[in-house]
Amino acid sequence: MKMGDIRLRADFSRINESKAVFDDIYAMEDPRAYFSVLGDLDYMIPDVAEPVVRQILAAKASATGLKPTVLDVGCSYGINAAVHRFPLTFGGLRHRYARREMRAISSETLVRLDRNFYASWPDVGLARFIGLDISAPAISYATGVGLLEQGIVADLESEPLSADGARVIRSADVIMSTGCIGYVTEKTFSKILDATEKRPWIISFVLRMFPFDELAATFASHGLVTERLTGATFIQRRFRDAEEFEGSLAALAALGVDATGLESEGLFHADLILSRPEADAHVAPLKDIVTVASGRGRPIGPRYVHIEGNKGLQVALEP
Repeated sequence: MKMGDIRLRADFSRINESKAVFDDIYAMEDPRAYFSVLGDLDYMIPDVAEPVVRQILAAKASATGLKPTVLDVGCSYGINAAVHRFPLTFGGLRHRYARREMRAISSETLVRLDRNFYASWPDVGLARFIGLDISAPAISYATGVGLLEQGIVADLESEPLSADGARVIRSADVIMSTGCIGYVTEKTFSKILDATEKRPWIISFVLRMFPFDELAATFASHGLVTERLTGATFIQRRFRDAEEFEGSLAALAALGVDATGLESEGLFHADLILSRPEADAHVAPLKDIVTVASGRGRPIGPRYVHIEGNKGLQVALEP
């Protein structure tokens, strides 16, 4: 099974010149600025990715019979873990932190409240989460409130993986990223894969302006084949300004990627790419394990749902 449609490698640093810089929001001791700044740009990739990630993790668990350990690369404040493990959304969390009462308290108080907040929800996820990020404050928050079991602070683009970091990564069954590719390259993923005991599945949501050829080649050298989901893309967020919009369209055009109806409508779009051992891909091709439902995110009224109660499945009306 071949990747197909692999484009010539581009300079990630040059492409990133067209993107807005949000470094400040990752340096805070809590995620309030993260939710405020990105929320104002309709950031939604954690929410649109979650049902697809759930399907892939279910396929992985079915193949092994075990609850997988997910390494979230570029995990920031553990948001992917939050929306996967608990019945929560990025949008809902954004509104929580936007309240004036939440904005007025100290970071120390917020961490204490958030630890209790997440502990109050049932863990309905299909995996346990560990994380890697260059931001020490973000990792400290995500582990402190219980979203990540363990976290690694490292910039693997420019430094080696520590022995402690390698011990954390060793058990990873799945590696996931929902936006870090472009900031990190095959250098980071090669160091991660060298540290793993297994040949993990790698779930990548990659903005279409970033080519994947070097990453696919690195994964192949570690015994993994790569598939790209066709027929669907995943919205990340709105462009911040005209400069980011025009620069991103120029980067896509340089790669020969048609932005009509996608980025041309003012939104970043990402592809879903899955890399894993060829035997696993042969048994369950990506197109067979992932169903992208239409209508997600549209306003809807109360829904009838099944819930598991003391007397078995019951019907409930969920607002």
